[in-house]
Amino acid sequence: MGRKIKFSLLYRDMWQSSGKYVPRLDQLEKVAPHIVDMGCFARVETNGGGFEQINLLFGENPNKAVRAWTKPLKDAGIETHMLERALNGIRMTPVPADVRKLMYKVKKKQGTDIARSFCGLNDSRNILDSIKYAKEGGMVAQAAMSISYSEVHTVKYYVDLADELIKGGAEEICLKDMAGVARPAWLGQIVKEIRKKHKDIPMTYHGHAGPGFQVATILEVCRAGVDYVDVAMEPLSWGTGHADLLTVQAMLKDAGFDVPEVNMKAYMKVRSLTQEFIDDFLGYFINPKNRLMNSLLIGPGLPGGMMGSMMADLEKNLVSLNKWKKKNSKPELSLDELLIKLFDEVQYVWPRLGYPPLVTPFSQYVKNIALMNVVQVEKGKERWSMIADNIWDMILGKSGKLPGKLDPILLKKAEEEGREFYTGHPQDPYPDALDSFRKEMDENGWDYGQDDEELFELAMHPEQYRNYKSGKAKENFNNEIAEIEAKEKEADQPKASTSGLPEGATPSHMNIDVNGEQFKVTVSYGDATVQNTTEQQSSSVPATDNSNSNGEGEPLISPLEGTFYLTKEPGEKPIEVGTQVKAGDIAGYVEAMKTYNAVRFDSSGTLVKFAVNNGDDIEEDDVIAYVK
Repeated sequence: MGRKIKFSLLYRDMWQSSGKYVPRLDQLEKVAPHIVDMGCFARVETNGGGFEQINLLFGENPNKAVRAWTKPLKDAGIETHMLERALNGIRMTPVPADVRKLMYKVKKKQGTDIARSFCGLNDSRNILDSIKYAKEGGMVAQAAMSISYSEVHTVKYYVDLADELIKGGAEEICLKDMAGVARPAWLGQIVKEIRKKHKDIPMTYHGHAGPGFQVATILEVCRAGVDYVDVAMEPLSWGTGHADLLTVQAMLKDAGFDVPEVNMKAYMKVRSLTQEFIDDFLGYFINPKNRLMNSLLIGPGLPGGMMGSMMADLEKNLVSLNKWKKKNSKPELSLDELLIKLFDEVQYVWPRLGYPPLVTPFSQYVKNIALMNVVQVEKGKERWSMIADNIWDMILGKSGKLPGKLDPILLKKAEEEGREFYTGHPQDPYPDALDSFRKEMDENGWDYGQDDEELFELAMHPEQYRNYKSGKAKENFNNEIAEIEAKEKEADQPKASTSGLPEGATPSHMNIDVNGEQFKVTVSYGDATVQNTTEQQSSSVPATDNSNSNGEGEPLISPLEGTFYLTKEPGEKPIEVGTQVKAGDIAGYVEAMKTYNAVRFDSSGTLVKFAVNNGDDIEEDDVIAYVK
């Protein structure tokens, strides 16, 4: 028998790579015993950023969810692991060091064994901090390298990075092929070189199926020395997700590796329950196109984990752009036309932005810049005219060092706007903050929770946690589901088994008998056009007269569609009505596609009125405020 290869199930990530939401706690508790019964998993990914934020969006307590979800796995001797973003912890923006340190202590006590830590820029300073904090918290420190394929991301680049991380205390290495763009032989060579220098370091391969390389890559890296392979399972494998357990197991077994057998009765039960969760409500948020492989992804290299949200963003922007085109008597675009323009633009902007690895959050930043450029060019404007503050932080080095060089046009733009580049340690600008969150909890009479887990949750996800505590999160989620179901009913469509597919495009089914037990299995999706049920509802802000005929002053117009916020950071003081403002001062922010875009006053004067409230959804060209 050949070398042993172990499997890790990405039950959280396979949902997040497919759509917007992951299962609720009751659903996770229902499926967990059957995952155990499959008998083939050494590890299961149990939590991380998206998982816990989604609990809050449901109105669920993420700490209770993590404890309950990990317990049956731990009891069965299965190791559990979480994904965290180093400087950004388990959110999209930088986290104070004391909050990062508390995270590992809390997660270890909740039942998570391994911290898979990656920096979206592969800046070793950020990962080395995570290694130190994870070990102090009692967790296994697994350092993940974000795999991108470019002229700067060479074999030597990754071998040297792995060497630095291992010497810095990493107990394991993960090759995080988040877009599935690693060429098999190339990544195999990286693994071989790491294995030569570090014979006993455990290595994991994590990849996505989208561009089509992944199965070949798995075989190459296993031959080169990888110990663990992350897998998904039907009905949520392939597409923007991950290779399927059964395919990988059969391939490696045939190649002579020692791989675990799969209890097929339990496999079919997990598969059946997963389909049940899709049929319940999660399918409303899964675009069937995300179930498809797409070799067009080789060029832009966008990761599977963001493709679901990207398609929703694209559809929203298409509606907004076509409104403008119709208004200006221009030919409208189809979704496919906009998608190709976006892919082409990603390939244009990525090297000019210094080749940041295309992983969260920086893949979103590259995609957002590209999409904004496409929209602006379509409207006859210039590229680079809309750069959100989060993206500027990446450009200026505040999140870490970029692998490549910035284009001179961005250096010039930064100089013109008076922006300064940062070369210090990325953690230094973010002082400890737990005391301020303790004060907030004390003032509200909120319990810190077991092992300070509630304090941690507030500190890591302030806005989402406050909405959870107030009940607003659960109300918003219930309203979202109700609106989708009302739309379906109005259109006289039956509830779809996968993401609101219209009649005629619902999956075909067949019944399979496994050891005398019947299972209903989804086979294919058909070719019918899909109605986008994830599209945001029309703005809650009433249409506003953009003219100055009402005498209230000069209107400040929103440059894009999104959610309006007065401030970007918790504790930041918002601007108030009556304030004297100058042209260029910040009025607030429009959050769109997970980035905050500063909205600046066009003229000087007195802020006399806000036309929208903090947290309101707004459309492009809506009036935000008036200056007189």
